[in-house]
Amino acid sequence: MATINCAGALIDLSTPHVMGIVNCTPDSFYDGGKLKNDTAILTQVEKMLDDGATFIDVGGYSSRPDGTDITVEEELSRVLPVLDLITTRFTIKGLSCDSFRESVIKKAIDHGATIVNDISAGHLSEEMLQTVGNAKVPYIMMHMRGNPQTMKFMTDYEHMIVEINHYFSERIAAARSHGINDIVIDPGFGFAKTREQNFELLSKLHLLQAHNVPILAGVSRKSMIYKTLNTTAQQALNGTTALNMVSLMNGAKILRVHDVKEAMETIKLFNELTIN
Repeated sequence: MATINCAGALIDLSTPHVMGIVNCTPDSFYDGGKLKNDTAILTQVEKMLDDGATFIDVGGYSSRPDGTDITVEEELSRVLPVLDLITTRFTIKGLSCDSFRESVIKKAIDHGATIVNDISAGHLSEEMLQTVGNAKVPYIMMHMRGNPQTMKFMTDYEHMIVEINHYFSERIAAARSHGINDIVIDPGFGFAKTREQNFELLSKLHLLQAHNVPILAGVSRKSMIYKTLNTTAQQALNGTTALNMVSLMNGAKILRVHDVKEAMETIKLFNELTIN
């Protein structure tokens, strides 16, 4: 559980790390359309790395509720040039591609991606697990029901934590059967969950440690924060920091964030708590 192998580099997850988000989309809920050219992309990635990010996560499909469904060709046109740009300028062992489409992931790996981040855990692309297994790259699998267009209607659980744990048990077994060795689970805050369910999940996040794989928490600037505080995603950094600390205290080993410096500060403080 303590390490994952990214392109031959063993990354130790016995202490937490940060994944910086690079959205190559015009309609993401917080920073859609922000990265308008190569200079903006390189500047953001450089800042994230300087601030302490271990992982960079590149995505070209907005998975927010009611996000626009785009073609594979459009997603590839957004993602591949950015991966090429990043790998030309930087050496990043933990370069992730965020996609639920096997055809996108296959090309992304050819263009330098060393981690796969799949919001559907293989449910939305039949060949995904085999492709990841063949590539021998780490696999981040998220809990979600339906797809980004339908998930907000699929929040009816009898016992949410039990059902999420059952989901991960099945998905981890399926991934292992396809030769995937390094697995990270993401509980999917905001994906097929109400605001209240998100907070229940966060408070019980430690119960997902039973799978003995690292947990990724992605609460950064999400609606569970800004709707609770009656504010906006743009004003949700303080709330993000607060919930990132809760995530760490409940077992998260990777924080997926828009704001790397603040997440690294949170981890530094958390590490002092655990030491003392």
